[in-house]
Amino acid sequence: MKLKVLGNSGPEFDSHNMPAFLIDGCLLLDAGTIGWAKKEFEKSKIPNILITHSHLDHIKGIPFLADSLYMKHKGLSVTVISIPSVLQGLKNNLFNNVLWPDFTRIPDRKKPVLKLKKITAGKRFQVFKHTVIAYGVNHSVPAVGYVIEDVRGKRILYTGDTGPTDLIWKTTGRIDCVIMEVSFPNKMEQFAIRTGHLTPRLVAEELQKIAWQPGKILINPQKPLYLKQINREIKSLKMKNVTIVKDGDEYEI
Repeated sequence: MKLKVLGNSGPEFDSHNMPAFLIDGCLLLDAGTIGWAKKEFEKSKIPNILITHSHLDHIKGIPFLADSLYMKHKGLSVTVISIPSVLQGLKNNLFNNVLWPDFTRIPDRKKPVLKLKKITAGKRFQVFKHTVIAYGVNHSVPAVGYVIEDVRGKRILYTGDTGPTDLIWKTTGRIDCVIMEVSFPNKMEQFAIRTGHLTPRLVAEELQKIAWQPGKILINPQKPLYLKQINREIKSLKMKNVTIVKDGDEYEI
């Protein structure tokens, strides 16, 4: 399984892109940034996006991708996949013909540029060659994390934005790679918990909830303002197999 970091930052500035991870050139985990993936998506016959939650930094690229596909690639569509509350938020607040055109009906309802696929947390589903299952996580709005498995049995767990949580760790089994967000340094732990995020110390506590040791632990530091401090605090934990990701990184899982 090939993984490429398109973006890993909440705010978009100083060459930091918003969160998005591309798997095998055809499946996006969140869509804050799509620009780097457009060529892969244009080649793919079945582009899909898994959305963890409806916050703008995780969905910002979708309306511009839909517009680009409609203008340049007639007949090509993209499927956005998430739990019903997340998709309803996109329909009500973004693709509502006020903030942005409703590409779920353009050029028509039968063959729209943008397709929305509802899933049920805890129930497996298929996305082309990948098997996926969503688990509820603890954020300030309804949110899920995902476990993605390829045909060789390689598995990635992506938490998305979450504070301390339990279900996703207790029910997933063996994982080859974990992608976890860290938004704040340890001194802001209470604020992190209140807003549904993690600190380096909380990451260590979360990883203690699992019975297996992932081959890769990828830390996604979402607040560039605290990047240096988060880096120091992650390194001080002396955990094995931990990497702090940056935009453009590529991994073979």
